[in-house]
Amino acid sequence: MAIERTFSIIKPDAVARNAIGGVVARLEEGGLRVVASRMVRLTEAQARAFYAVHKERPFYNDLVTFMTEGPVVVQVLEGEDAILRNRQIMGATNPEKADAGTIRKLFGTNIERNAVHGSDAPETAAQEIAFFFSGAELATLAR
Repeated sequence: MAIERTFSIIKPDAVARNAIGGVVARLEEGGLRVVASRMVRLTEAQARAFYAVHKERPFYNDLVTFMTEGPVVVQVLEGEDAILRNRQIMGATNPEKADAGTIRKLFGTNIERNAVHGSDAPETAAQEIAFFFSGAELATLAR
């Protein structure tokens, strides 16, 4: 297994419900380490740019509105097979279909307000990390 990095967002719905600690605890319990983290309030331009891959999808404008309605926590996570592991810990996109104990089952309310975002591939992770963090902001942690 390879040590890799992935990107994660704790979305406005989870931040508003004071679930940051619960989300991070589950990520850490799942073997991931936070190597960068900060709370930000996305501008409309930032949200549109970040989610540009979805701009032709019918939910794009609603997603941009949702992601700008309150602060989010952006994070870089590190661990063995971090991308896959993060996606397993997050659970299915629709909280109703997510496995018990996953972040989306515990903290999401519906398919649109599903508490977290996570990168889906190494290329996506690299792009998303670079969107929010410079290399100097990423911690190197002792093993």
